[in-house]
Amino acid sequence: MLVSDVDSTFLTQEVIELVAEHADVRDRVEEITTAAMRGELDFSQSLRARVALLEGLEESVLQEVRESLVPTPGALELVRRASAAGWVTALVSGGFHEVIDELAAAAGIDHVRANRFEIVGGRFTGKVSGPIIDGTAKRRTLEELAERYAVPPARIVAVGDGANDREMLLAAGTGIAFRAKPALREVADVVIDGTSLLEAWPHLEESASR
Repeated sequence: MLVSDVDSTFLTQEVIELVAEHADVRDRVEEITTAAMRGELDFSQSLRARVALLEGLEESVLQEVRESLVPTPGALELVRRASAAGWVTALVSGGFHEVIDELAAAAGIDHVRANRFEIVGGRFTGKVSGPIIDGTAKRRTLEELAERYAVPPARIVAVGDGANDREMLLAAGTGIAFRAKPALREVADVVIDGTSLLEAWPHLEESASR
């Protein structure tokens, strides 16, 4: 099973920053995002603070954001190879379903778990709808999928870049830190500093042989 973070891992961008650009608050959101990914801020609190800055934004901007997504080099090929080899694939994100679901479906991803914006009357309320997908939720999702598909930890590869991915990487048989912050690199089994996510493929092949 392959479980990947989305922002700055499967995608080159941070989804909430793309949305924030339409509200002219990208700089403020970037500051909070960076601190959270370094592990300096509680993720849930930081997410609420960032989403609060989007209050009043029109829902229609989400289509523009979806059209601007740039997958990380090698990400789509990695998923294609994994799926062809019989791997279960999942994106587990602190980002948002409204932005990433369309891309995930096109890429053939089996499962997506992410946050949702609260939108009322066609506008952002500045709140998150439902439970927040933080580091613990990411780990629990990995564990739930592993149980569902009867995949032992040794044959699970998890990929991420920030402090929010620590629990998920520790729960996987192989935890890969991709162009990652120090808080994640220190717990990872593998560190990839190249630009292509396809560099993870040999580690998937090794995991599959266990």
